[in-house]
Amino acid sequence: MRALLPPMLLLLTAASPPEIARLRGQASRVSIVRDDWGIAHVRGVSDADAVFGMIYAQAEDDFPRIEANYLTSLGRTAEADGEKAIWQDLRARLYVSEPELKADYAASPPWLKALMNGWSNGLNYYLATHPQVRPRVLTRFEPWMALSFTEGSIGGDIESIDLGELERFYSGRQTAAVAAVAVPDLEPRGSNGIAIAPALTSGGKALLLINPHTSFFFRSEQQVSSLEGLDVYGAATWGQFFIYQGFNAHAGWMHTSSGVDNIDEFAELVGRQGKRMAYRYGSSWRPLATRPVTIRYRTASGKLASRSFTTWRTHRGPIVRSESGRWIAFAMMDRPVSALQQSFLRTKSTDLASFLDVARLQADSSNNTLFADSKGEIAYLHPQFVPRRDDRFDYTRPVDGGDPATDWNSLHRISELPNVIDPPNGWVQNTNAWPYRAAGEFSAKRAHFAKYMDKFGENFRGLHAQALLTGSRGWTLDTLQAAAFDSNQPGFAALIPPLIKAFDGLPSGAPQRAALAQPIALLRGWDYRWSATSEAQSLAMAWGEALHAALTIPAGEQSNVTMMRLARDTSPAAKLESLGTAVARLTADFGTWRVPWGEINRFQRISPAIDHPFSDAAPSLPVPFASGNYGSLASFGAAPKLGTKRWYGTSGNSFVAVVEFGPRVRARAVTAGGESGNPASPHFNDEAQRYASGALREVYFYPDQLKGHTERVYRPGE
Repeated sequence: MRALLPPMLLLLTAASPPEIARLRGQASRVSIVRDDWGIAHVRGVSDADAVFGMIYAQAEDDFPRIEANYLTSLGRTAEADGEKAIWQDLRARLYVSEPELKADYAASPPWLKALMNGWSNGLNYYLATHPQVRPRVLTRFEPWMALSFTEGSIGGDIESIDLGELERFYSGRQTAAVAAVAVPDLEPRGSNGIAIAPALTSGGKALLLINPHTSFFFRSEQQVSSLEGLDVYGAATWGQFFIYQGFNAHAGWMHTSSGVDNIDEFAELVGRQGKRMAYRYGSSWRPLATRPVTIRYRTASGKLASRSFTTWRTHRGPIVRSESGRWIAFAMMDRPVSALQQSFLRTKSTDLASFLDVARLQADSSNNTLFADSKGEIAYLHPQFVPRRDDRFDYTRPVDGGDPATDWNSLHRISELPNVIDPPNGWVQNTNAWPYRAAGEFSAKRAHFAKYMDKFGENFRGLHAQALLTGSRGWTLDTLQAAAFDSNQPGFAALIPPLIKAFDGLPSGAPQRAALAQPIALLRGWDYRWSATSEAQSLAMAWGEALHAALTIPAGEQSNVTMMRLARDTSPAAKLESLGTAVARLTADFGTWRVPWGEINRFQRISPAIDHPFSDAAPSLPVPFASGNYGSLASFGAAPKLGTKRWYGTSGNSFVAVVEFGPRVRARAVTAGGESGNPASPHFNDEAQRYASGALREVYFYPDQLKGHTERVYRPGE
């Protein structure tokens, strides 16, 4: 480990001399250690100093992803991408405005202001010390901008607003986006989490599986610590100053996307009342509020132009579309200050009680949480932002906005949610399924809760996790890691027997008997486990896709629901025809239908582009695990890309960690590809083989673990 260098001469061309001195002064209170995987271990004097170093290190690794995330959250993507992004920006600006975020910043508690100041300082210092970096739009970051992006999930609640419908409403014309029939994307994007109590572990210590299923290269792996008690490790979404899924020396948390229904639509009867537009509410009319929005966009010549809109809103939220003559108001959580507080403060929790204290901010709208700590406590926690509603109404579709009884009321207390704390069975799990099997028979009872507590239902990953956990004992880091990559696929165990039954029921002379005899024989002898060498896995995956196409899928149906009814709601004829389709497809693409799964299913990272290009001619790695749709806990969402025959993964296992909590925390982890977004870095793709084979590496949490594993020690700006 080399000594810290004195600060270099800095090129701070965008900053005034007083600001140069101020930024350099904060940088002097931060140190960054890069380990032999390129992961940043950041230490600051204060929490704000640690945040400064944390975001500086993220910017070193992938500034373009940071900027892209804030262009999205601030509604400014069109300034980079042009007119095509106007509607995405308008969607964001239905909620986000600079004056409102500045007011939220001004009203924030001093400690949170300090963190936001450290965040913007770190980004601006990075840009000042890296003049070769050319931001597309954001050449300077302001502290209030952090309040536009406060929750680290794959997609924010706002993405439930359909862009095509939004364009049609606010442009007044039918668009291609609306008119086209969308191809359903059934690949689950969520996560797995498992917590195991000491009574079931061989070492008498609680264990936690952290396994987000996100878009690849979506998060940075970091450790962040300060002299104020912060010391946390895990995955941080690019541009955010908190570890979203991770652990500290005493506690760990894993978030999975929840099926709670807390994003609702209200069908409003709108008319003109005098000179104003109004909406019917009970026996009266209320004026519609307006928000003017101006979107700037990049033209083909490179210059900026603008387009202005008058957006409408009711007391429930903004108008986002129309349906059957009514305007649709959209309601979601909009509590940026509380959300940012909760996201950061939970990283300093030391046990379940302190974690629940933070949860009382009730600004978590989309996350189930699996929790474990060094006291041996485990828990499944439901999202805390759950408005009370009249359960007579079906909130999975627009409800009558004219009926005051449909209104959101106060939030449910935490004690009223389907949480499970320290269950007698000794484990909790969630796989983006309902909460009612989170702890097996000791789960919350569905009959005791409103319908809006969950709209996902069960899924095959949940059945898989429960089968591994039920009746189990003697868990270790090794066995938990093995469970995370267990190759069983309960979905195929449910789907393939009806296919074989359909084949066995064919008349003796039926042409399909001869055509499908060999494929059926292969599937009949299969154990439903994936592997890189499995030809049955390739055939089953191609057949599953064909069977999806044969199923009528209503708009808006949850993928869990679709998958759990796939076998039941497709006919024997459709099952057999889909197998014929799969055989023909594999033969056309690969010359034979007997193809090892690893020849098809690949991991490739050849470009820093956020919209990654793929090529069959470029290097790639075989991946044995498969789609989470069929119950693979190690999820790998892959499909053919433009110009390819092989299937390339873009989502699924993105960060995997197993953690043991005791007097000294132990952990292993792997990140898809590598830590850096720069192809010239040795850490651009150095974890790819480990990722593809499920070979987790040791996490260096303590300073003594970094000895012999340190590449560089420096301060920001050096």
